[in-house]
Amino acid sequence: MHRGKTDSGVTRRPAGGEAYRATRLGNGVRVLTESMRGVRSVAVGAWVRQGSALESAEMMGASHLLEHMVFRGTENRSRREIALALESLGGSLNAYTSREHTGYEARVLSDHLPQAAEVISDLVRNPLLAESDLGREKEVVGEEIAAVEDTPDDLVFELHGDRMWGGHPYGYSILGTRDTVGAITREDLAALHRTSYVGTNLVVAAAGCVEHNAFVDLAGEWFGYIEAGREAPAVADPGEVRPGTDRVARDSSQVHIVLGRDTPGHAHDDRYALILLSAALGGGMSSRLFQRVREELALAYSVYAYQSFFARAGVLGIYVGTRPAWAPAALNAVREVCRDVATEGLAPDELARIKEQVKGQLMLALEAPGARLHRLAGFALHGEPFAGLDEVQGMIDAVSGCDIVRVAGEVLDPERLYALCLGPDEPNGMESCL
Repeated sequence: MHRGKTDSGVTRRPAGGEAYRATRLGNGVRVLTESMRGVRSVAVGAWVRQGSALESAEMMGASHLLEHMVFRGTENRSRREIALALESLGGSLNAYTSREHTGYEARVLSDHLPQAAEVISDLVRNPLLAESDLGREKEVVGEEIAAVEDTPDDLVFELHGDRMWGGHPYGYSILGTRDTVGAITREDLAALHRTSYVGTNLVVAAAGCVEHNAFVDLAGEWFGYIEAGREAPAVADPGEVRPGTDRVARDSSQVHIVLGRDTPGHAHDDRYALILLSAALGGGMSSRLFQRVREELALAYSVYAYQSFFARAGVLGIYVGTRPAWAPAALNAVREVCRDVATEGLAPDELARIKEQVKGQLMLALEAPGARLHRLAGFALHGEPFAGLDEVQGMIDAVSGCDIVRVAGEVLDPERLYALCLGPDEPNGMESCL
């Protein structure tokens, strides 16, 4: 039924109970499944290795615009028929664009998996990209851009990334700008689809109530005849990122502050140490930042830390929103917390507690097929071997206090963090952040 199937071998069933299998089709498409006991639904998706970090500055936003245009119609379905295809079965259909890939995914009852696989393949393979639809969809994307501009606690991340990465594509806006999106032509999108939506760049996966061989047959039927094409190029090395502090004047009630710096990428050995550090800093109400900035000093309502991993690098960041007059005190408090962890690491009891917190959050999240699907596809997209849940818990437990001290010293030195403050330029307020 499908062309050139090459099975990777036997089913892996780690001690945690998940059953994982992988097959590569002859045209390069990776086909992955993870069977989950006790569920009657399945999450299924296709991912293309194409995102904002693989765009030129002039084509910023093209990957996202292409993802939008796909839903305007295919050779087989109108945009309304696309909307009804799975919703009429009680399922859902969605898509998104990230720094390094574009994903199309659905959630359906297991009986409807064949329909979901066919619909997703139709979107990936057969978009019309009609000239008559392009202007309308550019207007829709323009509204997305406007929504970010009207939401300072979103805009501050866009500005921070752009300036911290110093022009590297990791700092590009996924949405693009009005100018770049406005200049993209139908021919640009067709060329991007032709070169990127190819077998060697595709990962097709399903998690939940799914049987691997049957899903491979579906994937071969609907994705096995896509041209193999060429593998997407690697993202350029981002090099050194800038430290320091900037402020951007904005008429708003709060100052929105993001501090961050680059970290190693997704496959690095320090991945789990960084995840634990992020959780200890700002991963909940018991975190250091929440307790210090909100509970003790009452300087903010929202304060948290985050960690993102890409192929060539990552970012550990902190967000806090506060009154303009309190911005210097809030920023200083955040830096003090970072300095304490950078110089002292985490006490043994705190590290043990954070490990249990992270493991618990991970296990609870992964009870849903959709979360399993994203995790499953992520291994293939990053070129990493699959790790079972027990294996992941073991890697978290293996992080030592010495690892934390070493990694914290490298990434949390306040002198190496880049901070951006977005808010009103009031006397004795935001200008004192510098």
